[in-house]
Amino acid sequence: MLSYRHAFHAGNHADVLKHMVLVHLLNYLNRKDTAYMVIDTHAGAGLYSLDSGYAQKSGECKTGIVPLWEGDELPEMVSDYMDIVKALNPSGELRYYPGSPYIAESIMREQDRLRLFELHPTDSKVLDQNFRQLEAQSAAVGKRGRGKRVMIQRDDGFQGLKALLPPPSRRGLALIDPPYEVKDDYRKVTDSLSEALKRFATGTYAVWYPVLQRLESQKLPDRLKRLDATSWLHVTLSVSGPTPDGFGLHSSGMFVINPPWTLEAGLRSAMPYLASRLGTGEGARFTLETGGV
Repeated sequence: MLSYRHAFHAGNHADVLKHMVLVHLLNYLNRKDTAYMVIDTHAGAGLYSLDSGYAQKSGECKTGIVPLWEGDELPEMVSDYMDIVKALNPSGELRYYPGSPYIAESIMREQDRLRLFELHPTDSKVLDQNFRQLEAQSAAVGKRGRGKRVMIQRDDGFQGLKALLPPPSRRGLALIDPPYEVKDDYRKVTDSLSEALKRFATGTYAVWYPVLQRLESQKLPDRLKRLDATSWLHVTLSVSGPTPDGFGLHSSGMFVINPPWTLEAGLRSAMPYLASRLGTGEGARFTLETGGV
């Protein structure tokens, strides 16, 4: 099934959680000079317009990035994330939202490698166009183009992840966030991670998932906890309670395998702020837990 388009959901509360964590993970990797590889299994279009097209039609950004845009006294993790969004909107007007490929490219260094997978034919084409435009802008100001730093493939990200592990430098981060439109996505996430940990046990793996009423969603965190990983961190953000009919995305989670030691402390500061700022009812809350073998 290839009907999912992330443009409808760009900048919503789930994106805020996912991308805030991603920014922290990338900044931590930058602490060492050694090169690393980032693998984005479901990259989407990479960049989204909030004032036109799908995003304007859905208005989901009003549950996420919009309330944060004018926020002040931000916790460090939120501030680092907002710096990326504001750099994309230098006019001071919130018009564009960066997807995970753009966020990664903006933080990664020349020696690092970004591998992007997107199976949807339209989004894959737009992703390539967006990066070609980014490359042209870099060349115009005398910066080196993407070259071998960024590779985009219209392919199954689960298979792509398997083929790229372990990375040559033995340092890497994989972001895994399928649309979960079909039940099989939940199985593929756990199966892919089980295989990935056998190939590259020390890598960092960040899994985003929607917290839904469906059984597969409810069981996914427990299945991930049973993987053979040294350590893990699980955080969820709910902006409201579930609706009576059970539809709509009110909550999402990030499950990070082999998280940096800084992530838990950062989230304990950031999550109360997000729950308060983005919450719309009594159901607004967050959970945070850690563990490992």
